[in-house]
Formats: sequence, C-alpha cells, structure tokens
Amino acid sequence: MAKEFDLDVNFEDQEPDLSHLTPEQLKAAVEALPEAIRAVARGVLIEKRTMSDVSQDLGIRQAELVTRLHRAKQVIAATN
Repeated sequence: MAKEFDLDVNFEDQEPDLSHLTPEQLKAAVEALPEAIRAVARGVLIEKRTMSDVSQDLGIRQAELVTRLHRAKQVIAATN
C-alpha cells in the first residue's frame, strides 16, 4: 500500500489487483458502484486524474479519497 499512497492510511488487506480487467470492463464496473465511491473511482481509475485533483473536486480530504478508492477496488474485485 505504501507504494501507491503517501498518506497516513493503512488497510489490513492488500490492495485488490484489477489489472485483469479490460478498460471496458473496468468502466462498466465503476459505473455500477454506489455513488459515494463511484465518483472517486471514476476520477482516479477511469479519467486517470491525480488524487489531489479528485479530492479537491469532490471536496473531501485525500485520506477519505484513499479509503473510498480502496473500497471501490474491493467491490470491483469481488464482482469481477
């Protein structure tokens, strides 16, 4: 986790690997997420924006963005 994020946020489980998904599959999976995590996943995973940019745009702290992104990846990995 420390390789991806330079924030004081830790998770007990590993970051889900979504590399097996095609861009189309990833986009469909992101669009199926609940809104609270969809906007974060769309901004970071689909639009390839920086976490700082997405957190500012959504008006949330970067630590909250990291948490929501992790949850989004968990949901996507569990359903794909």
